[in-house]
Amino acid sequence: MSSQFKTVAIAGGTGTLGYHIAEAFLNDGSYNLKILRRKPETENEKAKLLASKGAEIVYADYDQKDDLVKVLKGTDVFVSAVNGTSLYDTQVPLLAAAKEASVKRFIPSEFGGEFNKIGVNPLIDGKIKFREEVVKSGLEYTFIFTGLFQEFLGWFGFDVKNKKATFYADGNKKLHTTSLSDVGKYTVETLKMPEARNAVIKVAGATLSLNEYLQKFEEVSGSKWEVVVDEEVKHRYKNKVEPIPSPEENFKATLVQNEQYKDLDNDKFSFTPRPVTEVIEKIVKQEA
Repeated sequence: MSSQFKTVAIAGGTGTLGYHIAEAFLNDGSYNLKILRRKPETENEKAKLLASKGAEIVYADYDQKDDLVKVLKGTDVFVSAVNGTSLYDTQVPLLAAAKEASVKRFIPSEFGGEFNKIGVNPLIDGKIKFREEVVKSGLEYTFIFTGLFQEFLGWFGFDVKNKKATFYADGNKKLHTTSLSDVGKYTVETLKMPEARNAVIKVAGATLSLNEYLQKFEEVSGSKWEVVVDEEVKHRYKNKVEPIPSPEENFKATLVQNEQYKDLDNDKFSFTPRPVTEVIEKIVKQEA
């Protein structure tokens, strides 16, 4: 497959996810890659490493539209891998500058579960609102849903150190998950797929139940785990019922309990996703 695009800019390219997306573009070798970083210039080891592999590191004041437009001139595709609690406010200036700089396609910071209804969670609401802005902008776009990041399974309730799993849904609940490296590969290949133009792409590295993920953790760790099922987190959080969950716990429960999408687009891609067991082995080794 070949791509009509040549120059790609990534915002957040030195972050947890963005770095993997940047590496995937560099490994593909078909693109000129810009890594957009905020002014003032600061030392960053990941930026240095990406530069050593051929990426151009460009700096801009995100609060100055003219500055953003200047560094985005000549860019064909803008990939937003920014994170934080206000993805709408953070990305709106990036979209405006991309349009003025005549960027051809915008890929917003989605890379998670599919949510289409406002009122679920402030972070998710921001993503939905921003998708609407992208569509209205007139730029080409691709929205990429990948499910939960496999490297974050520990954060979602699989506690390796204490050999304890906390389920925020019934153990038979299935979850889409994808490794960070595969998120990068999927992102790159969408630029070579005509059907990804102005479309939603849904992929998953694995689709297993909570019990099945637990079984893999138990096999890799060589021990039986304690299981705690807490399906009432969202109810207790909303109604302030003791013990009142933290906003973080409520957010985890929201993501885990979300309905999983159907009609995956995995068959449109040229590679087989990384086995989730490989990621789990790495998690267990790091936490041992």
